[in-house]
Amino acid sequence: MAAALVMSTTVTPKSTPFSLISQSSPHKRLWRKKQGGNIDRRSGYADCASLIQGLSRKKLPVAAERLFLDMKSEGFIPDKSTLSALMLCYASNGLFSKALAAWDEIIDRSFLPDVHVVAELIDICGCKGYLDDAVRILHQITLNMLPDVYAQAISRFGKKGQLELMEVMLKEMVSMGFPVDSATGNAYVIYYSNFGTLSEMEVAYGRLKMSRILIEEEAIRSISLAYIKKEKFYCLGQFVRDVGLCRRNVGNLLWNLLLLSYAANFKMKSLQREFVRMVETGFFPDLNTFNIRALAFSKMSLFWDLHVTLEHMKHEKVVPDLVTYGSVIDAYLDRRLGRNLDFALRKLNKNDCVTVATEPLVFEAMGKGDFHLSSEARVEFSKKKNWTYEELITTYLKKYFRCNQIFWNY
Repeated sequence: MAAALVMSTTVTPKSTPFSLISQSSPHKRLWRKKQGGNIDRRSGYADCASLIQGLSRKKLPVAAERLFLDMKSEGFIPDKSTLSALMLCYASNGLFSKALAAWDEIIDRSFLPDVHVVAELIDICGCKGYLDDAVRILHQITLNMLPDVYAQAISRFGKKGQLELMEVMLKEMVSMGFPVDSATGNAYVIYYSNFGTLSEMEVAYGRLKMSRILIEEEAIRSISLAYIKKEKFYCLGQFVRDVGLCRRNVGNLLWNLLLLSYAANFKMKSLQREFVRMVETGFFPDLNTFNIRALAFSKMSLFWDLHVTLEHMKHEKVVPDLVTYGSVIDAYLDRRLGRNLDFALRKLNKNDCVTVATEPLVFEAMGKGDFHLSSEARVEFSKKKNWTYEELITTYLKKYFRCNQIFWNY
């Protein structure tokens, strides 16, 4: 599933493991003061991970090393969490030879490192160009940890847009004989849709299909958003058809995306035809379905179809939101039919509180109308809570007609 990627890296020579160096007394006082409760005096093990992590956040790796050596000079043996914290402190501050020495000490002592610690170390090594060391670390951990480590490493690289490193981890995972599960496969597609080109995203989706992994809702939304941002609405329609319009575990999402692909291109006959097919197939239109159609009818000034949509919403007992009201108001005001607004809005309850429940993908494709934008700004910056549609409409119309009067006076 993953393509091979060859990268040349330079391995920093390893330093010798931690030799004892006498240090100043302030660190010893810090050790005695703050770590007395984390010492097992019978076994001789001590934990100063929290102190080392605090010094790492402050970019003080030298101070962390002094604290570690002070602990050893007192005769205590660092436990797994302390060595792990010191290793990550070195790695995050660019001291990779010391970080790898700490890793070797963890392995030599037969400690079993935590999955998230290994994943973070691999993440740092990969992003800093030490990919060979990252692969070597993977080969040194136990087999039962590997699937979780690979999954976390793929996730970390993907979230940062490091797609080449993500490919390397996926290739290593497959070469070790571990199957790609649904979560990893879908995440792989999501990261390509977020950070890759459309062609790379389509290749990733093709690999997911070849692996016979079902694409999940989040991945569907991510791919759809990528197509919408590039205004590839025909490709969006082809994609949702390929996924399968009869899937019911994602609700109306696929049908709504298909309708959106036609509405954004104002292909009104196709929009109507596919809506009828949706209902005939047994899917019940929801708020997103109606608002996609209402926005398209509003922009095309198809008043009869807009009224039929409102009647259908009322029949299906679907509660309209700000987008629905905005599509009606913008359609009438754009055609200078403001006097007919009361007739147009009589099917809607203007005393309801304002809500916005429409899918953000709809706004990405169709945009927001003037009434919607104006109302959102007023609600956001006003001290008043629980606005009603009646109040927003009255305020907006006053502003609208005032602007027109000023225009004609000039």
